Amino acid sequence: SPSVRAAAMAAGPPPRLEPRPLPVFSEEGFGDKFLRKTRENPLVPLGCLCTVGVLTYGLISFKRGNTRQSQLMMRARILAQGFTFAALLGGMVVTAMKSRK
Repeated sequence: SPSVRAAAMAAGPPPRLEPRPLPVFSEEGFGDKFLRKTRENPLVPLGCLCTVGVLTYGLISFKRGNTRQSQLMMRARILAQGFTFAALLGGMVVTAMKSRK
């Protein structure tokens, strides 16, 4: 309608749109990222350490000829890997739930 247009022209030109500055993110190094991820889900590195420890002990037992201990350690390694995988999945679920809120 002509009266709306006349009122808009009387108000003057529209305000200038200033571009908003983009947010600047600091570069995150490997150590910083590792520490942040460890704080977010401390069970994953713990599971990895357990897996490596059990695997190492199992390999040492195998080298010494203690086959029974070696077999037990290989089974324990599978359990430790399962724990690590469950912790990883659990952390992903928690992160996904947080981002939904």
